[in-house]
Amino acid sequence: MHAAIVMDGNGRWAKQRGLPRSLGHRAGVEALKRTVSAAPALNIRWLTVFGFSTENWSRPAAEVGQLMALPQRYFQSDIARLEREGVRVRVIGSREGLSRDLVRMIDDAQARTAKNDTFFLNIAFNYGGQADIVAAARRFAEEVAQGRADPMDLDQQAFASRLATCDSPPPDVIIRPSGEQRLSNFLLWEAAYAELVFQDVLWPDYGAEHLKAALAAFAARERRYGAVVADDVLAAG
Repeated sequence: MHAAIVMDGNGRWAKQRGLPRSLGHRAGVEALKRTVSAAPALNIRWLTVFGFSTENWSRPAAEVGQLMALPQRYFQSDIARLEREGVRVRVIGSREGLSRDLVRMIDDAQARTAKNDTFFLNIAFNYGGQADIVAAARRFAEEVAQGRADPMDLDQQAFASRLATCDSPPPDVIIRPSGEQRLSNFLLWEAAYAELVFQDVLWPDYGAEHLKAALAAFAARERRYGAVVADDVLAAG
């Protein structure tokens, strides 16, 4: 199973407690640790989390700096455990605008876990679904211009192979805590037939019980992929 999560609500969590937003983001890192630890026991093999969107650059500079520090905080505290437990880490999104230290840490985390195959963790950072679609289209156009591809070669599978998520299956379920009910430019192509689960809990409070509840809601649904099941045909007749 592939589950994807929009990690949302850090700022509101901090505001409710009279704390600076930076502490909300730090609490969000702890929620990520809990969720990653809980996922394998719930039959999740691929987990994609949305950490920083291309739109987040419009936030105040101080908060952007705090958000930039979160992957470093996570990798510094957990990369050895992730490596040891067979987790393969991939950070998807643009490297543009990221500090050299952060890029170096991302590259190191990916290299250290590259051969792992027990669990796959994708962290969408400086990522936007629309930007990723445009980048995939540009890559294909460049291949055509260079004579390495033919326009008639392009189909859904060929296009998907050029997205940042090409190494993962499409998500079965996309989960958004915090009470908001939108994708916010997350996995737009990949979400075509994903089930959407919205939960009224702020991300820093998230843990195994919330993930289990989201998966129970997912399991109760009937996935049709645009088809009509036999019972519906009989009822219509």
